[in-house]
Amino acid sequence: MIYVDADACPVKAEAERVALRHGLKMFVVSNGGIRPSQAALVETIIVPDGPDVADMWIADRAGVGDVVITGDIPLAARCIEGGARVVKHNGEVLGARNIGGILATRDLMADVRAADPFRQGGGKPFGKADRARFLDSLEREVRGAATDCAPS
Repeated sequence: MIYVDADACPVKAEAERVALRHGLKMFVVSNGGIRPSQAALVETIIVPDGPDVADMWIADRAGVGDVVITGDIPLAARCIEGGARVVKHNGEVLGARNIGGILATRDLMADVRAADPFRQGGGKPFGKADRARFLDSLEREVRGAATDCAPS
C-alpha cells in the first residue's frame, strides 16, 4: 500500500499514477480540503482536526511492504521504525541509515529558528526536477517494498 500525508503534498497525482500502474491501494490522508480521487484503488481518509492526527493514522498502519509519502520527519521516523519505506515529495528517500541525522538536524534547526525570530528561512521552490526525482524514487521504493514482503 501507499500512504500519502496529503496536507500540502504537491505530488498526489504522481503518486496515484504509480499506485494505479502497480495495482496498489493508496490512502490519501488529511484533515480536509482534498478532492477525492475517482480511482477505486485510491481512498481519501479525512481525520479530525488536531495536531498530528493524520500522522498518527498513517504511522499506526504503515509497515513492511508499504511506502509512505511525507515531508514530515517525525512521521517518517515512526514509519521507518515500523518497517515502511519513506519518500519525501522531492524524491529524497528516508531510511534507517539516514533518518537519525535528518531528525537531529531538524531538531537543531528548530532550536536555531526559535532563538532568532529573523532566521525563519523558507524552502526551495518545488520544480520539475523535484517532480521527476520523486517519480523515479517512488517507482524504486514501490518495487523494493514488494520484495520486502515477498516470501524468502
